[in-house]
Formats: sequence, C-alpha cells, structure tokens
Amino acid sequence: MKDRVREMAPSPERLPPTERLCAATAPLLGAGIARPRYDRAALKAGIVHLGLGAFHRAHQAAYNEDVLNAGDRDWGAVGVSLRSAATRDALAPQDNLYTLALRDGAGEVLRIIGGLLACLVAPEDPGRLLARLAAPQTRIVSLTITEKGYCHNPATGDLDQSHPDIAHDLAAPLSPRSAIGFIVEALAKRRSERLDPFTLLSCDNLPANGETLRRVVTRYAELRDADLAKFIANEVAFPSTMVDRIVPATSEADRAQVAAATGLYDAWPVVAEPFSQFVIEDRFPTGRPDWDRAGAMFVKEVAAFELMKLRMLNGSHSTLAYLGYLAGRETVAEAMAAPGFARLIDDLMALEVAPTLPALPGFDLGAYRRDLIARFRNPALRHRTWQIAMDGSQKLPQRLLNTIRARLAVGAPFARLALGVAGWMRYATGFDEKGQKIDVRDPLAARIAEMTRGVSDAPALVAAYLELNSVFGADLPADQRFCKAVTAALGGLIERGAARTVAEFPEG
Repeated sequence: MKDRVREMAPSPERLPPTERLCAATAPLLGAGIARPRYDRAALKAGIVHLGLGAFHRAHQAAYNEDVLNAGDRDWGAVGVSLRSAATRDALAPQDNLYTLALRDGAGEVLRIIGGLLACLVAPEDPGRLLARLAAPQTRIVSLTITEKGYCHNPATGDLDQSHPDIAHDLAAPLSPRSAIGFIVEALAKRRSERLDPFTLLSCDNLPANGETLRRVVTRYAELRDADLAKFIANEVAFPSTMVDRIVPATSEADRAQVAAATGLYDAWPVVAEPFSQFVIEDRFPTGRPDWDRAGAMFVKEVAAFELMKLRMLNGSHSTLAYLGYLAGRETVAEAMAAPGFARLIDDLMALEVAPTLPALPGFDLGAYRRDLIARFRNPALRHRTWQIAMDGSQKLPQRLLNTIRARLAVGAPFARLALGVAGWMRYATGFDEKGQKIDVRDPLAARIAEMTRGVSDAPALVAAYLELNSVFGADLPADQRFCKAVTAALGGLIERGAARTVAEFPEG
C-alpha cells in the first residue's frame, strides 16, 4: 500500500539520550536484529530512486536488500528527495542506515537496511542529481512520487502541459523541478554521450503505471525536441509494476519503540505490515536485480494484477479512509471495528469490484479479499485515515471512478462505490460532521474549498464537484445514473452522518 504523508523528522534537541544508529554503532545491535551481510563500500549505485518516502524504504529497498545479501553488488541505490531535505537530514548522521520494523498481532521483526548509499535533495543541487542520473553505472531509475508527481491529468493520464513545474522545466531544462524534467534531461545527456538509456520503473499506484510514465515523459520530450522524443519512445523501457505493502507514516511512538527494541536511536525508521507484493514486467534491457530472490514476481504483463489491487485494495482503503474519518475513527483498524464497516468493505469488494476484474487463472480472488479484510484489521499498524485520505482528487479516478464506469457499462448497481465517492466529496469540503475544520491535503484543495463554500445540500455539492473535469472526465457528469447514485449517497451522509449510514447500510 502506498498511501503516504509527509512525515516530520525530529529536531536534534528532541533526540533521546541514547546512541544513534550508524555504521560505527551497528555492532551494538542485538543478535536477533538482521543487518547487512555485505561490504557497503563495495556496492555500485546501479539504481537511482526518485521519491525517498516511507513506502519505498519499506518495500523496494527491502527486496533489494535480499539481493545485496545474496552477493550481487551492482544494485546499491541513491535515493532522491524531490522537495524536502528531511529524510536526507535524518539519515545522513546514520550513514544512511535505517530500521525496518514489520508488525502484526503476533509481534515485531526488525532488520537494518543498508543498500541506500546516498540521499540527494533535488532542489539544492539539480546538477548533481542530473550527473548521477547520467552516470554510466545508473541502470534503473525507479519512482514513488505519488500520483501528483507525474504532472498529469488523472482522468486521461496525459501530461498536464499547464502544470507550473512543467512550464518551469521547459523554460529551464538544466535546473528542473519535476521528476519528468529530471528524467528527460538525463536521458538527453545519456543520448549525447552515447550511453545506453536507463530503465524507468514506476512503483506508484497508477493504472498501467509504466505506460502512464512513458506517455508523460515522451510528451514532455516532444515539447522539447522531436528527435529526443523518438529516441525515448524507441529505446527506453517502461515496465509496469504492481506494489503492495501497508506502510503508515512514522510516528514519535514508533521511534521510541524501535529505540527500545534495538538499543539505538533511529531518527527515520519505517514500520510496515509483514505482507508484501511486487509484480514486475520483465523488461530491463541493461539488466536488473534478482528481486525474485525476495519473493517478487516477474511477469510478461502486470495489468490484471495491478487492476485487481487498485480496485480491491486501494478502492476499499480510500472508502474506509473517507467514511472512517467522518465517523471519528483515527485509524483503519478502528474503522474496521466500527459497526457495519467490515461488512460494507467486504460487500464492496465481493459484489461491486470483483465482477469488474479480468480472470486471473490460478489466483484465488476470494482468498485475496479475505486477506485484505484481515490486513485492514491489523491492530499493530496505526494507519491513519487522514493519511490515506490525502490527494483524493488524484486517486479517485483509478481507485473508484473507473470501477464505477465498468459497472455502468453493464448496467450493474454501484451503491457502495457511490458511497465512497460521496465520502470523498463530504471530506474534501474541509469540515467534518461537527463543523470542525479538516486539514485537507490535496492539489485541488483550494479550488474545492472555493467552489463548495456556502453550499450545503447534496444536489448542489455534487453539481459543483462534477465541474472538476480532471477528476470526473466528461462522461460521468453526463450520466444521470452516476449523478443520481452519488447525490443519494451524499444526501444520506449529510442527513445521518457516516457512522450511522455505514451501520445501517443494507447487506448484500
């Protein structure tokens, strides 16, 4: 699971009086804590990863750690923060070591991750990042930059040419701000130096994420140089992936618990569930790590797996987040324990989502659904509903609206999906059911606040939201079945509140 929130690193004066994790203190770790079994100084930086958040450090980096421990030294990683210096500042005193804590009801398993060789902060020195991307040993550039980092229209998947960062990068290509601008400039440098292009590996929750990345990168390149765009289209690989692991934002309580368990203070540990999934299209012209050593699955086409996860897991998670937050539940596990929520989510997946999915021969979709319910109930993870609710305008098309389109196409009901959409609309107005302000984190938050100000009845609110073409496209606002279902669901939330609406929702 890849729902992330910008975490706050502790200030130096708040560090507890215990030694800090680093290369010199690592030998002090207890015998039960796994640590790197390789010479970190011997690693080559074969991977540059854009978007150095908690999810990457708990997911792809963990798979990579097993490859390094098995003896392949070509796949050390350089991590890149595209905005904030917080992660670099927290990890630099630790020699870029950090703790991965896997938690469930049975307890906790700890390991130290050592494959991160350096952390760069893009705005501080764009030239340094471009040089790293253009370095001959860089063979894979991977990304977890969230949906909004692609500077695209979520409803169409096309590059948003009016995006401020895209406009800036086209005008100043040597000092880019966006991931897209950095990628294209680095590929231009490699082309001019006759170096093989790197493989671009999206690990974000987007439909056909590799194809989406290919589309925005090539379109941006076209706006710069038609020949460069042809080179990218013909020579660069964009394998798609499906990634899955629930990774809550790191809290001060997590830091304290990790310090107590390891005896060393780690300013930036990551906490996750034991479950993890990584399905990857096997297209890496210049080589790749053997991530299958750690359980990754290399396949010819990832689309069916990715669609299943986006609609089953991510769609359910977003529905839980909006309705759970409105019902006063701080975490996913707390929402699942509230009356009606587990049944609503189970029926959502079984009755409305599963029928829209293509066949996966040999895959037990019912067992997958039951596993998701169990994962959502995990009491050891404090995965905040507010965290998952972030960037809803970017997530809604992939997680809920495309599923609704599939239901509409066959004339099937979608009352639970409509309730999830209505939950987002109610949440994104910026005020909860008690009239208290919600800290809405969304690229469209200001626009939504302006267009919904003073609007309180469901029909008018839905009409306002449906003006967001980047979210709903042109088709859904014109479909009376969609408008009627979402208006009815939103009206129920306004009249009865989320907790009562969910508790009283009819069984399937």
